[in-house]
Amino acid sequence: MQLYFLRHGEADWPHWNKPDDERPLTDFGKKEVRQVAKFLDRLKVRPDLIVTSPLLRASQTAKTAAEQLKTKLREDEALAPGFGMKELKTVLDRHRAKVLMLVGHEPDFSSVVSALTGASLKLSKAGVALVDIDPEAEQGRLLWLFPPKLARKSK
Repeated sequence: MQLYFLRHGEADWPHWNKPDDERPLTDFGKKEVRQVAKFLDRLKVRPDLIVTSPLLRASQTAKTAAEQLKTKLREDEALAPGFGMKELKTVLDRHRAKVLMLVGHEPDFSSVVSALTGASLKLSKAGVALVDIDPEAEQGRLLWLFPPKLARKSK
């Protein structure tokens, strides 16, 4: 199975005084996510389904990706902050697909990719990792990892 990990785009609001889970993408974050989604489209990335964290910044990122990649989108509370290997198993059981894209948060995604592959990495905002996994063994191989600046340079 192929599993894409897409971190939400930039949502830094230094003077945000509402709950963290309501923080939207910044204008730059929206633009960057559009560039990454277009780049994924040019790479012929075709997930069977995109599953997102319910937090606004993640759902905005996932919606942009789903529209560009013409893919179905679902929300799953398990992808909220605190996502780990146990939650990954739950998500994989709920959303059976050969190619799945998850949209969520750090440091959770880097920790899960590291646990699956043994790789040491940090997923940047709007960055994407592709892992080929054996869901039963909970092991995988990191096939690629790219920061959003790669999408900007590839126009």
